[in-house]
Amino acid sequence: MHTLSYTSDYQEGMHPKILQALTDTNLLSTPGYGTDSYSESARSLIRKACDCPNAAVHFLTGGTQTNAVVIDTALAPYQGVIAAQSGHISLHEAGAIEYTGHKVIELAQADGKLQAETIRSFCETFYKDENHEHMVMPGMVYLSQPTEYGTLYSLAELTAIREVCDAYQMKLYLDGARLAYALAAEGNDVTLPDLAKLCDIFYIGGTKCGCLFGEAVVLPDPSLIPHFFTMIKQHGALLAKGRIAGIQFETLFTDDLYTEVGRTALEAASLLRTILKEKNYQLVYENPTNQIFVILDNKKMEELAESVHFGFWEPYDETHTVVRFATSWASKLQDVELLRNIL
Repeated sequence: MHTLSYTSDYQEGMHPKILQALTDTNLLSTPGYGTDSYSESARSLIRKACDCPNAAVHFLTGGTQTNAVVIDTALAPYQGVIAAQSGHISLHEAGAIEYTGHKVIELAQADGKLQAETIRSFCETFYKDENHEHMVMPGMVYLSQPTEYGTLYSLAELTAIREVCDAYQMKLYLDGARLAYALAAEGNDVTLPDLAKLCDIFYIGGTKCGCLFGEAVVLPDPSLIPHFFTMIKQHGALLAKGRIAGIQFETLFTDDLYTEVGRTALEAASLLRTILKEKNYQLVYENPTNQIFVILDNKKMEELAESVHFGFWEPYDETHTVVRFATSWASKLQDVELLRNIL
């Protein structure tokens, strides 16, 4: 039997429709740096999907690169970015944000989510301090949808956080590396037009959602970061063969493929979640997206690792470990059924 892989959602290459589109256009000669017709078509499709006709859309290659470029260019030199303690920029980006010279201000989270009142309380305390001019000013709030725990912000929660950002002149930035899996999730009430209205900046993830690589940064108000194209270049993040990213996003936003890839992953995750519960495995977080966190006895974990790939998350106690199973756009229900037998 072949080894089953649920380590992450970017293990496979790309969706077959994207591969076909890249193959069909492979020998064409087009202008570089995303100035080609395919990239412009992708931008138009994304603007339409976001109901934001004036938005600027820029294509970068990966999530950490995108976070670093956006946060660095959007903040003043004396500002930092608020994030959950469990946030991706807090834990899993090797200090990329700090490397740009901006502090990540970590706040307590609940199920991976920042609460509006937590942010408000921090800001109130900050500005009441007579020495706050000697301190790192909060200039942005960073969220991800879904969170690192696979949980979702509701529209009401995002709106409340937006209100706090407005009260303290902070930008709201949303990391959408796994956004397809949030948009397709049961119970989700946040749409792309909602994000365009509430966020100063957000990105639509491709690398983890069916692309070979790529993230689409959306600035609903292009004047927020003047000359963002030039700043991308300055950070070494401007792709010369920009049409490769453009074609991928044009394909994703044609015939609702972005939603389709999300649903495929969630169907597999739902079946896997059901199987785990049937077999009395304990889930750590209840979430509707494609990441499943399970407590395994360490001996069982070692046995399972012989035939199934999954991700280490954190120790639970001396004899148990929390592991993560992540489904993707390429996950097959028949493989999940094979996993049922192994479990």
